[in-house]
Amino acid sequence: MPIIIPTLDFAALIPILAIITTGLVVLLLDIYVEDKAVLGYVSLIGLLATAIACFGLLTQTVAPTFQNMLVSDGYSLVLDLIFVVTATLSIMIALSYLPARDMQSGEYYALLLFATSGMMLMGAATDLIVVFLGLEIMSIALYVLAAFNRRQLGSGEAGLKYFVLGAFASAFFLYGVALTYGATGSTNLQTIAMWFSANPAYAHNPIAMVGLALLLIGFAFKIAAVPFQWWTPDVYHGAPTSVTAFMSVGAKAAGFAALVRLLLVSFGAIPDWRWVISWLAVLTMTGGNIVALAQKDVKRMLAYSSIAHAGYILVGVVPGTPDGVKGILFYLMSYAFMNIGAFAVIALLEQRDQIGSSIESYMGLSSRKPLLALMMLFFMFSLTGIPPFIGFWGKWYVFWAAVKGGASWLAIVGMINSVISAFYYLSVVVQMYMRSPTEPSELEFAPLSLPVTLTIALAGAVTLLLGLWPTPLIKLTALGIFG
Repeated sequence: MPIIIPTLDFAALIPILAIITTGLVVLLLDIYVEDKAVLGYVSLIGLLATAIACFGLLTQTVAPTFQNMLVSDGYSLVLDLIFVVTATLSIMIALSYLPARDMQSGEYYALLLFATSGMMLMGAATDLIVVFLGLEIMSIALYVLAAFNRRQLGSGEAGLKYFVLGAFASAFFLYGVALTYGATGSTNLQTIAMWFSANPAYAHNPIAMVGLALLLIGFAFKIAAVPFQWWTPDVYHGAPTSVTAFMSVGAKAAGFAALVRLLLVSFGAIPDWRWVISWLAVLTMTGGNIVALAQKDVKRMLAYSSIAHAGYILVGVVPGTPDGVKGILFYLMSYAFMNIGAFAVIALLEQRDQIGSSIESYMGLSSRKPLLALMMLFFMFSLTGIPPFIGFWGKWYVFWAAVKGGASWLAIVGMINSVISAFYYLSVVVQMYMRSPTEPSELEFAPLSLPVTLTIALAGAVTLLLGLWPTPLIKLTALGIFG
């Protein structure tokens, strides 16, 4: 009997292969290059090539490949661009942050690139086994990055906490995969959906429902949804700020990438999960915002606010419609710029001995560094959802999708939570513009380094300009609609 070798279309893997190749090149060059900053610029070149490949593939139709385990569709490619933007901005922060903390190392950039490849794999996966593979590639790299500052006890603690709790989350996810396979006989997302369609009487199969619940627990940990968010503030606060910026957007986007495809493709015919996600969104929004109100440290405040933003994005998941998918993609892309921009400001100020990360440390920043204070104001207003910044449109689209999908009450809860978030976001603005510095010595700043300055300027410009004219991003995210 002849052996049939399936045709493999490597076009679906071009962006992922570009990232992995760049990571391997960085590891090789690390042996020979003394100035490790060069490796950061090599990483940026690889990310640029990946972005070009993604735009090229957006105009093509690539069928599922590798035994229907991977797909290169508009959804995965738009997500790839989100991951590329996240990695690019994070590396630009690191080029300034790492030397200031005596942490410059080639493996840092390689680990960040490998984590990005895991995120991209999760976005392109159409099989639960591949989702788990991408999840572990991303997670293992992030465990090491969180503990990268070996001179700081808090960084080691952050890495250990993330590793221990991440291992539990991975176990829940893998057990969920096993039960789903036991109920449906497959780990392929489309095949699972076909099984439910062919067996409507088993729509509430206990084994399948328990499997889905365990899968949701695994994803809830990655997106930092309540009540699986306890690792977030300690890990975000203890990890190097350049790593925190990357994790806060990349890991969250990867979790949503796989979660949305799983729910809408495999379990789309089962309405029960929508109520679960609805209440998960309410708890996540409300819990993150309320605890953030009590924070006196900007980095921890942004950690808790990232929990709340996960809740806002979950609002877009509930309708299970193309509008919801578009809203989620728009929100993730806008969140990448405004949140990493805020962390870039924190990273810049942290690397100066004159200032810390407490909210009081931002007193009078407008008189010391007016442009830096203005950029931070842009990011705080955008994260709140105040027009004309891009964050306003992100919330508008997920809330509007909920209204059109029959979940108006959820959109109302989201708007109330946005008002609550204004109290802690605007408290930073108040400190910068309405308070005077307590010590005159804090008025002196060292010259700004070019990479982090460009990061803040780019993020600030996108936050404002795409808020004034969101059409290009709307058209891009519309390419990511599936189903």
